[in-house]
Amino acid sequence: MKAEVINPFLEAARLVIGQVVQVAPSTGNLGIKDIEMADNHIWIQIGMTGQMSGDIIFGIHESVALRMVSAMMGGFVMTEMDEMGQSAISELGNMISGNASTILSNQGVTVDITPPKVMKTSAITFTAAKALTIPLIMEGIGELDIQVMVS
Repeated sequence: MKAEVINPFLEAARLVIGQVVQVAPSTGNLGIKDIEMADNHIWIQIGMTGQMSGDIIFGIHESVALRMVSAMMGGFVMTEMDEMGQSAISELGNMISGNASTILSNQGVTVDITPPKVMKTSAITFTAAKALTIPLIMEGIGELDIQVMVS
């Protein structure tokens, strides 16, 4: 798996998070690691087909997701991940992936993305064992982990 694969998603995530959460995330260390679905996390899964196929997973601790959704809603404090919160976090994943697919298209790589699936840890199964991962650190909010499993 090539590290360049994650760059469009990283670029798109920085842009979208800056716009809708209004924080400039910094980048953690890139790595390849085993897929671990940690407890109390929300996972946004986006499927890709075309010249690149596989899944992009955004992993967010539930408390971080609540802070992100609160920021997206103009500071309205969310205390539980209800339907509105899940819709907002799903749209965040959709916006990041849509921007990333546009970046890929501009690089000559044709991909189609699936609508985002928002899941809790207990509902997840993946066929891939390893993912290219990079955390985005949002000061005062927490981390969003981008996991790329593509071929």
